[in-house]
Amino acid sequence: MRQIWKSFKALYFASLMMLIGSGLLSTYLALRLAADNVDGLWIGGLMAANYFGLVLGGKIGHRLIARVGHIRAYATCAGIVGAAVLCHGLTDWLPIWLLLRVIVGLGMMCQYMVIESWLNEQADAKQRGVVFSLYMIASYLGLVLGQLILVIHPQLGLELLMLVALCFALCLVPVAMTRRIHPAPLHPAPMDPKFFIKRVPQSLIAVMGAGLLVGSFYGLAPLYATQQGLSTELVGLYMGCCIFAGLLAQWPLGWLSDRYDRPLLIRVFAFILAVVSLPLAIMPTVPLEVLFVAGWLSALVQFCIYPLAVAFANDHVEAERRVSLTAMLLVTYGIGASVGPLVAGVLMKVLGSQMLYAFFSVTGLVLVWRIRPNAVTNLHQVDDAPLQHVAMPDSMSSSPLVAALDPRVDEQVVQEQMQDSVEPVVEPEDPHPGPLPEEESADLRKD
Repeated sequence: MRQIWKSFKALYFASLMMLIGSGLLSTYLALRLAADNVDGLWIGGLMAANYFGLVLGGKIGHRLIARVGHIRAYATCAGIVGAAVLCHGLTDWLPIWLLLRVIVGLGMMCQYMVIESWLNEQADAKQRGVVFSLYMIASYLGLVLGQLILVIHPQLGLELLMLVALCFALCLVPVAMTRRIHPAPLHPAPMDPKFFIKRVPQSLIAVMGAGLLVGSFYGLAPLYATQQGLSTELVGLYMGCCIFAGLLAQWPLGWLSDRYDRPLLIRVFAFILAVVSLPLAIMPTVPLEVLFVAGWLSALVQFCIYPLAVAFANDHVEAERRVSLTAMLLVTYGIGASVGPLVAGVLMKVLGSQMLYAFFSVTGLVLVWRIRPNAVTNLHQVDDAPLQHVAMPDSMSSSPLVAALDPRVDEQVVQEQMQDSVEPVVEPEDPHPGPLPEEESADLRKD
């Protein structure tokens, strides 16, 4: 593991700095608007705009990387994201902030794609699982540290925006100075929504539910904590504890996932979520101890649903389709994460802040209703399923190419999915060459 860390420390540091900035920005904007008594609908809208940008970036990122290369694409997006962050300090007009959040989400998705494709190409097939685990730790650690900055610096001034921009400037340095081999160009993985809707409908429902939950949590939990009377320092500590719970859950979750039926586990965790969220849903104000304990437990189980749904979907999709599957899951998750904060924001505005956890509880019950283990026919189950569980970050810190780091996916399949394998055409030295062989002629016509 030490050798892996040494080989990829530049990319891990870049991921860490990106997620510190992203995590801090999301909570800062929620707290800033809450301090200005802005409706929760606007706060939810900002998070929805961020996820819309992430989904949009999944499409645009491929084209940008293929056009200018990994390092130039990463540098371009890091600069744009940093500028967009600073623009938040130039105006208070909320429609502009919505646009800026879309830009930040789009740029960050391109950065994720650069790092994940780079990690996959440079990692040995036998080490890909460890490489990905360290990447996930760096991502979650960045989100936690971003929240803890508010404990150290609770003033909601422009200094925090400058600190976020500083993080995106620093994440550029290790990638720009790396001496590792430049990855090969990417081409988009085709996505077939009809195929996946027919093949893994329950997985898509679970992913949609996870998007509703996690998108609402990131966008509106700071507002909820503020309306419960918590100071900025305590809000940062609350958010950091909840996100850290998501990281702690991944390893025991893997043990459970490999030993028990995954649809059943999704249903059980959804029911636990509905139960543990209930005290915060029915009490307008709660003691600080109850808030932290119930909030920590709620986050612990809601961060389990997405990895289980991803693992369940992979059990029923062939290896050559898994990069496309992850793209489909990202889009589904993004739709849920865009809708969730808007719906929860309206409920909080009309019925009070406790409606955030009422929304979590109801969403958990809907998943209990819709996820039916008995309805799984296993007609399309892949060989050796259920596949070994691989811990997954939520889609706020990953791209469709994260599937390429999954050690269960055959490396040759990954290369075919991610790389443009067409060789450059070399001009013949003979000014009057003879006819080309039939295969070469067909290749040139195709190019």
